[in-house]
Amino acid sequence: MKAPIKVREYGRLTTRPVAQPSLALAQIEPADFDWLCQLSKRYKVNHEPALTELEDSRTLQLDSYVGVIETPTGQVIEILPKTANDGDSPELGRELIRRMLESSLDLPSREVTEASLDCFNMPLSEWVMARFLTELDQLVKRGVRSDYQRRESIEPFLRGQLDVVRQMRQPPRRGHHFALRYDIFLPDRAENRLLKLALETVENTTQHPDNRRLAQELRHLLAEIPMSRDVEGDFRLWRCDRLMAHYQRARPWCELILYRAMPSSLHGEWRGVSLLFPMEKLFERYVEACLREQLLPGASLKAQAGSQFLCSHQGKTMFQLQPDLLLHHGTKRWILDIKWKRLNSGSREENYGISQSDLYQLFAYGHKYLHDQDEGHLVLIYPSWIELKEPLEPFHYDKRLTLWVLPFELDMSLPPRLVLPSQQDDSLSRLSLPVLVI
Repeated sequence: MKAPIKVREYGRLTTRPVAQPSLALAQIEPADFDWLCQLSKRYKVNHEPALTELEDSRTLQLDSYVGVIETPTGQVIEILPKTANDGDSPELGRELIRRMLESSLDLPSREVTEASLDCFNMPLSEWVMARFLTELDQLVKRGVRSDYQRRESIEPFLRGQLDVVRQMRQPPRRGHHFALRYDIFLPDRAENRLLKLALETVENTTQHPDNRRLAQELRHLLAEIPMSRDVEGDFRLWRCDRLMAHYQRARPWCELILYRAMPSSLHGEWRGVSLLFPMEKLFERYVEACLREQLLPGASLKAQAGSQFLCSHQGKTMFQLQPDLLLHHGTKRWILDIKWKRLNSGSREENYGISQSDLYQLFAYGHKYLHDQDEGHLVLIYPSWIELKEPLEPFHYDKRLTLWVLPFELDMSLPPRLVLPSQQDDSLSRLSLPVLVI
């Protein structure tokens, strides 16, 4: 079995010999290199962000996806967030992804136990499969739901309702058989079919002995349930009523396994499971989920508001403006935009790494969404790291419109929060975001 390769976002993979592999540079086999090139082309054809960029004939640079890829040769490539530095434990990056997934996908979290800590030493895909199996095991113990299924068949005995028309059309030699309609109570329903398909996928993929053992036990318990043949159709039929409440904890994991998860995942044409997540979208949804939990009473948060347009032409509006978050509290509004990018608070000459196009974008948001505010506040949110621990001094478009650059705490030893200006700074009262100060 090949040793897993660990790299971070925007790291490089090369077929050249690497004396000292690191999170920034690792060596892969030529067959895996060619396969990744073909995979990236498929992403571009589907109009998705590229998985890799070809640096030269023997080197690839990864893009902003995180997660796990398994190639047809069995090589596992684990991509960690760019917050991971050389020498950091991979568990820190996995823990960050885990926390983001649980928040942004509304996945149920559990108390940390010794068993779960051991499980978390697995790569991300094994962790996802372990969590799915745990939830499915709990679901089976509480009871698998069945439903009545209508059957129409020819039987040598009477049951249910006799179909008189079909019976009269029977040839004389089959007069001793009955055309029947009847209902039978079976577990063959959309939710169970999807769970069975996800279970079969896990059993055929997992390399961890505990996952394989539990998957085999559950497969025997669900032997009479067929696998789904229409994943999208069965997900549309998934019921969320009171009788199916205990199924809801397993659904997000089932979606992850069956490649229907937010924000993007990859289904390859081989035995392995690959789970890839665009880090920009994952960070956006993570920040949104955390802020919703920290809002003061009376405040509301709207994602991807689209009520304003950049201009109008021939009587019709054009170029819809969609800020990541629109925050309301009373009569006040704030525009929040989230960027997965490292800023450097010490590089004033390089504009701290802030893109000029982002400032243009925020100016347009403020002009359209905050035009009726006496004092408009725009917020750019970036990940916190060693070079950006405190908010930058505010940027002033004019006397009315102010832009704030705030870091979002990602240190696993601290609670996730938006880092606000210091309490001693009067700018905090000017910004007056309706969120709890943790």
